[in-house]
Amino acid sequence: MTDAAKALSHINRRGSLKYGPLALVTGASDGIGREFARELARRGYGLVLVARRLDRLEALAEELAKAHGVAVDVLPVDLSEPDQVEELIRTTAHYDIGLLVAAAGFGTSGPFTRISVATELDMIDVNCRAVVQLSHAMAQRFVRRGSGGMVLMSSLLAFQGVAQSANYAATKAFIQTFAEGLRAELRPQGVDVIACAPGPIASGFAARADMVMGMSQPASVVAAATLDALGRRGTIRPGLLAKALEASFTGMPRWGRTLILSKIMAGMARPDARTAAGTAQQTNTVERSDLT
Repeated sequence: MTDAAKALSHINRRGSLKYGPLALVTGASDGIGREFARELARRGYGLVLVARRLDRLEALAEELAKAHGVAVDVLPVDLSEPDQVEELIRTTAHYDIGLLVAAAGFGTSGPFTRISVATELDMIDVNCRAVVQLSHAMAQRFVRRGSGGMVLMSSLLAFQGVAQSANYAATKAFIQTFAEGLRAELRPQGVDVIACAPGPIASGFAARADMVMGMSQPASVVAAATLDALGRRGTIRPGLLAKALEASFTGMPRWGRTLILSKIMAGMARPDARTAAGTAQQTNTVERSDLT
């Protein structure tokens, strides 16, 4: 198929897309965000891809444009910087975006007292503040247009406190509650919101959080299942592993879940993360990846 034919095919397909022609995906350079971009392109959505590394975004954009004939724009943004998020909002003001996938984030592992407080605060900025800032702007647009969809990344860790990953679990608890509230508020106005709460996923999480994941599933299990559930469910736990872990906790008191998951996290943290100063978490040169 020629490039012109692919573009025409995309134009024809996008008229039947529930959320309009364009989706914005943060954290698109790696892991879950990248898989969401690929799945959305397969479904015919044009894309606005956001992450810190322009080279990775451009490579993905080229891949998706060639494979699916969709329009792809890339915007390098550091979501820990409020001014850059605001600039992203201004830049996309004229785009007909109908779907937001907020997949960017990062985590840490190991003793809270041995991880740089700057890193922990940076995590709150990326995992929570930037999500609220971007969701607020997109929700206003979606309400005005009378339709829209939002995918917010929760986690299996969102439903209880977890030692060795206390701040990360707390950020995901915030997102879980935020998504539940937004869904109830925005649904009558035509906007669908879903919290995606996977278990261990093979993505950039382990490297960024200085962890060893002996048991995980590929990021590809998340995207299709979540998009299929958007508009039908408020929370999804994609993948057999997430479902199995959640089923094993059924009926267990919150303190019991905390105890078990804390032991699991302690076992997954690398020895140097448990005993040293957590230098891997303190660097800002590592790409923030899509996390679970």
